[in-house]
Amino acid sequence: MLCLSSLSVALAALALVPSSSDALKDGECEVCVSFLGRFYQSLQDNHVKFTSADIEKDLVKTCKDAKGKENRFCYYIGGTNDAATKILNEISKPLSYHTPVDKICEKLKKKDSQICELKYDKQVDLSTVDLKKLKVKDLKKILEEWGESCKGCAEKSDFIRKINELMPKYAPNAAQARTDL
Repeated sequence: MLCLSSLSVALAALALVPSSSDALKDGECEVCVSFLGRFYQSLQDNHVKFTSADIEKDLVKTCKDAKGKENRFCYYIGGTNDAATKILNEISKPLSYHTPVDKICEKLKKKDSQICELKYDKQVDLSTVDLKKLKVKDLKKILEEWGESCKGCAEKSDFIRKINELMPKYAPNAAQARTDL
């Protein structure tokens, strides 16, 4: 009987100790952590009241301007108009208590694992990359990031020409480095 009660005490103690699998690993939830980190900083910079309602309102406003993976993150948490679910309060309440962003992302991961599967696309170093070796998909992505499109582009060389044409406007340092080569 004594053995059984000590076993139950040991199991109860193990249940209270947080498991290491709950903690985020390095690089995990990168979109969540960086987006919410910048959002939290902007709240502090703009001297927003840290109430759940004000944070939620600002989060929806920030999500309207989000693009790419950050827009997908906003969709998952319900910050976009077309989102099926809304778990904004899972962010706004903890932020109102100044909970660290990585802890918020840990809790979001438990609610929806897709949130932590989002990763940023690798950035292409335009100053050194050989555009001819990139896929057309990657060339289109560069133009999309710049907010440009290539109407009438049918071949890879058309996209490369358009990127080289616009590079001084959107990536002046890379354009300068390319002319120095």
